[in-house]
Amino acid sequence: MLPIAPRSRSARIIAFATAAAIALAPTAASAQGLPVIRDTEAEQLLRDYTRPILRAAGLEKQNIQMVIINQASFNAFVADGRRIFVNTGAIMQSETPNQIIGVLAHETGHLAGGHLAKIREQLANAQTQMIIAMLLGAGALVAGARSGGPSSGMSQAGVAAIQAPQEMIRRNLLSYQRQQEENADRAGVKYLNATSQSSRGMYETFKRFTSDSLFASRGADPYLQSHPMPAERVAALEELARSSPYWDKKDDAALQLRHDMVRAKISAFMERPDTVYRRYVSSNSSLPARYARAIVTYRHGDLRSAITQIDALIQEHPNNPYFYELRGQALLEGGRPAEAIAPLRRAVQLSNSAPLIEMLLGQALVASNSNAHTDEAISILRAATSRETEAPLGFSQLAMAYGRKGDYAQADLASAQAAYLRGDSKTARELASRAKTRFAIGTPGWVKADDIVSARPLPGQRNN
Repeated sequence: MLPIAPRSRSARIIAFATAAAIALAPTAASAQGLPVIRDTEAEQLLRDYTRPILRAAGLEKQNIQMVIINQASFNAFVADGRRIFVNTGAIMQSETPNQIIGVLAHETGHLAGGHLAKIREQLANAQTQMIIAMLLGAGALVAGARSGGPSSGMSQAGVAAIQAPQEMIRRNLLSYQRQQEENADRAGVKYLNATSQSSRGMYETFKRFTSDSLFASRGADPYLQSHPMPAERVAALEELARSSPYWDKKDDAALQLRHDMVRAKISAFMERPDTVYRRYVSSNSSLPARYARAIVTYRHGDLRSAITQIDALIQEHPNNPYFYELRGQALLEGGRPAEAIAPLRRAVQLSNSAPLIEMLLGQALVASNSNAHTDEAISILRAATSRETEAPLGFSQLAMAYGRKGDYAQADLASAQAAYLRGDSKTARELASRAKTRFAIGTPGWVKADDIVSARPLPGQRNN
């Protein structure tokens, strides 16, 4: 696994709940400080969950992306108009697909309602109001000083002129945000009904957090909360959800299995081995349990036993691309890249050429140190990076393949693209500048390199 970038504290979010195998390639989101993980199986599951909801919300053509954050807390949020961020904790704590689908429906409500743009507008208006209030208050303070010092009535009026409007503006902002949350709840239920899905999971998730937050909110001023008070919110949601004709509809068994498989994978890659073995004890012969144990076995050094376990999974489910992906990744990371090529080819085929899996295959081809594989690696990695543009792994492997071929212009360009996506803008500019000297002026490679040289850093990057 590759390192995960630390979490950013600067992003403003609208949160749902406050209080590859997983090939952890950094992405543009990682460059912004979010600990993003990438996995084809998990991302595909979330896309399948959101596709009908986005269609119902009229957002199907907006290319909304699902981004998985390595955080154990239950949270999902939108930070811009094109991505829904979901914590691994939200997936792990959702026992059924319907529970996480309810979360995604709520977040889709924020996107469809344009809540991010509206809250920014409200913040801008509030800032203007606060500045005016401060200027008026400062004027009263000056007048008070001239008429008798800080204890004069005019001076005290100046202090009040600063403090009172600011408090009123703050309450208005919080009230506006609470209204947005309530609107997102209603929109979420609407989308679930439109797609013939139950809103029970959404209600169950909210209800689960009610008891956790009731103690924290006991005695709190309801007008100083950014989210509706828990009991009121759950009561309103329950009334709305129970009126749905799909309240008692259950998740499809095949979808439940996919959900459990992704939870097993996240547990095996992200949790301590002893935690995984307690969660998936040896007597548990279910497919998710065996999947989790196979992953833990390879990750902690017993490659031979892991391959035996993975082969048993493949024999039982020969058309599952992620079992072949796991076999290839285990062999690749176990220092046997040539043996990883065949299962990764099969994984690419079965996954309809998923770009993250193609990158893993490209990595195995490069790591095999066989010149016979160089052209194939370049072809596969170019295809993968054209469709998955925010994964540095693909570009770094492409750079190695071009270097082996002796095409140093393309190698420098690919290395520059990888550095830029990792957040290293200084190295990216240096490599791109060198690439420009190797390309003929005006050629596509020269233009791409020039774009990197003149590009502004991604949010969160250092421009040094």
